[in-house]
Amino acid sequence: MERLQKYMARSGVASRRKSEELIATGHVKVNGMTVTEMGYKVSGNDIVEVDGKIVEIKDLCYLAMNKPRGIISSANDEKDRKTVISILPKELRDCRLFPVGRLDYDTKGIILLTNDGEFMNALVGPKSNLEKEYVGRVEGIFKKEDAKKIALGVNIGDYVTRKCYCELLSIDKENNSSSVKVIIKEGKYHQVKRMFSSIGFPVKRLTRTRFGEITTEGIAEGEVRYLTPHEVKRLLVQAKEVKAKK
Repeated sequence: MERLQKYMARSGVASRRKSEELIATGHVKVNGMTVTEMGYKVSGNDIVEVDGKIVEIKDLCYLAMNKPRGIISSANDEKDRKTVISILPKELRDCRLFPVGRLDYDTKGIILLTNDGEFMNALVGPKSNLEKEYVGRVEGIFKKEDAKKIALGVNIGDYVTRKCYCELLSIDKENNSSSVKVIIKEGKYHQVKRMFSSIGFPVKRLTRTRFGEITTEGIAEGEVRYLTPHEVKRLLVQAKEVKAKK
């Protein structure tokens, strides 16, 4: 027996938190009866429905994608734009996959896909300490002093970012731009772009080069590969680590 919200998360319906919302708002039935109790427990013999559709435990799937620019980090899009799910090989589109976190429409790089809600919640929840590494091309000539400002934390309007790692990689005086690497353990809306803009360096291009220990190495743009069981375990361990390597 296990809690209903955990069963739903393992079924790939949504994260445990979102599953709790679905339960509380009356979207879930067990054996034909609506359940709104958070502590309700179910077994494999129970019939669980969400909005009339039967929920079943499926084989768990963990993928790494090299997301191109111009692709939505969502399972679907109301404007019928291409999403990380719609560009998957046909055999993977019916696995009820969803992205782990998000990458902006115009940002490319590594993103994970799964149908394991518990896994997603562990990696992107507020308690996660998983590192995300980005390389950005910014307008202007960036200096080491600017990197220190980013590293110490900056005010991005409604939030002061946590301390992070920031390094100037190169400058292009002819085109008045710089290449900068930043490693964060947060995931606020447009955070990296807002961090650079807050000190006067608008981002021209942005790539996420690493998510935990997972990189785009060996993955062509728009393609995916399966994560190994060891990689899945390592990601869960890293998400719980208080101090990560730089």
